[in-house]
Amino acid sequence: MALIRDFFIELDRRWKQTQAERIPLRVIGSTALMLHTRYERRTKDSDVIETDFLTEPVRVALLDIAGQTTELHRRYGMYLDIVARAIPFLPHPPAYRLVESLENLKNFSVDALDATDVVVSKLKRFNANDAGDVEAMVNMGVVEHARLIERFKSAVDGYELDARVEELPKFIANFHVVERDWFQVPETRIDLPDWMDDR
Repeated sequence: MALIRDFFIELDRRWKQTQAERIPLRVIGSTALMLHTRYERRTKDSDVIETDFLTEPVRVALLDIAGQTTELHRRYGMYLDIVARAIPFLPHPPAYRLVESLENLKNFSVDALDATDVVVSKLKRFNANDAGDVEAMVNMGVVEHARLIERFKSAVDGYELDARVEELPKFIANFHVVERDWFQVPETRIDLPDWMDDR
């Protein structure tokens, strides 16, 4: 976590633009887990969700300082990646919390996605790193089963109008893996839209 904290502190130090208020950065993914908990693992990028505050000039400046192949990337072994807001699978509304260790930055306010919501988002792709992150959050007692059900259902409800709605059965199957293998509880029934087969 110290490395990630230092990365954002250095980004803040190198920022040359002036603005009336600090720019909100909303961090998601494994970086959010490491900013909010004692969990640590190597990560190549720090995902920041696209918001209205990240205007094109701000985006360009951020990536010029902390994007791929920058000096900051070489120094810290990680880079800033701006993720389109439509991409993640998230509860509605997503829960972000201020990162207290970064509250004294001059140019940015850094909020990280709540750990439970990060776990929900990882059920979309659920590759080996995602599964490892989720298992760690369960084993550390950071994520409670009842709360995860609530937030997962919220994400499912919000996804029903998405063009990618047919991916939902895969997300639900991933959720059931978490319940069976790590919480060691029976699978929770998650209802799909009426027009879809209940798979």
